Amino acid sequence: MITSTTDKIPGKNISEVLGIARGSTVRARNIGRDIFAGLKNIVGGEIEEYTKLQADAREQALQRMVRDAERLGADAVVNIRLTTSMVMQGCSEILAYGTAVKLE
Repeated sequence: MITSTTDKIPGKNISEVLGIARGSTVRARNIGRDIFAGLKNIVGGEIEEYTKLQADAREQALQRMVRDAERLGADAVVNIRLTTSMVMQGCSEILAYGTAVKLE
């Protein structure tokens, strides 16, 4: 599956637009990460536990988007975007979406 944040794939022609492909995940912090993050907040610096949590969530949302595109019969997903929203305190959703297309 070809994925791109641009609206075109260089060297390829889009023959059909199949619709929106989407994938999401909802992740929550946990007490272990919160303790380490609280300590890091005192001394400053990157909170690596949250960085990894968000990176894993983005990857899962993208994988789910690709599976949705495959379900639609797509060869590629173009114009991919990622967004996040807070669902509740300490819990957020990562959404990946793009346009599923067939290529010539």
